Amino acid sequence: MTKFRKLGRPTGHRMSLLRTMVSQLVKHERIETTVAKAKEIRRLADNMVQLGKEGTQHAVRRAASFVRGDDVLHKLFTELAYRYKDRAGGYTRVLRTRIRVGDAAPMAYIEFIDRENELRQSKPPTPQPPPRAPLDPWTRSRLTRQHAPPKEEKSDPDV
Repeated sequence: MTKFRKLGRPTGHRMSLLRTMVSQLVKHERIETTVAKAKEIRRLADNMVQLGKEGTQHAVRRAASFVRGDDVLHKLFTELAYRYKDRAGGYTRVLRTRIRVGDAAPMAYIEFIDRENELRQSKPPTPQPPPRAPLDPWTRSRLTRQHAPPKEEKSDPDV
C-alpha cells in the first residue's frame, strides 16, 4: 500500500506537478484544482509551512529543494511563518466547489486559513489545556470509589 496518491502519473511528472502547485498555493494563497490533487497538496503545503516555522538553515534548504522561486521561499519563511506561529497544524482548507464540465471531475479550492478574503472563516486555534498535577495512586483510588454508587443487592419478593 502506498501512503500517497499517484494521480495517474509517473513519479517525475507527479513530483513536478505537486512542486509547482504547492509553490503557486504559497504565492497566491488560493488555487482551484481537483479534490484528489488538493488533498495531496494539503499534505505537502502543511509540511512546507512547518519548515517555515522552524526557520533553521536546514529547513530553508529542505524547503528550497521543493518549492519553486525565491519569492515563494521568502514568503514561506517570513509572512506565513509569522501568521501561523501560534497554530500547531492545519494551515490549509479544502472546499469542494463544483463538477468540472469536460470530464466530471470533482473540483475544490485549497486555501490557507487566517488570511484576508478567505472563503470561510476559520476557527481560532484551540488553546492547550493547563497541565494537571499527577495524583498518587491512593488518592486516585479513593476518588474513583467516591463517584461510583454502592451496589445494591437484589431482593427476591417471591421467597
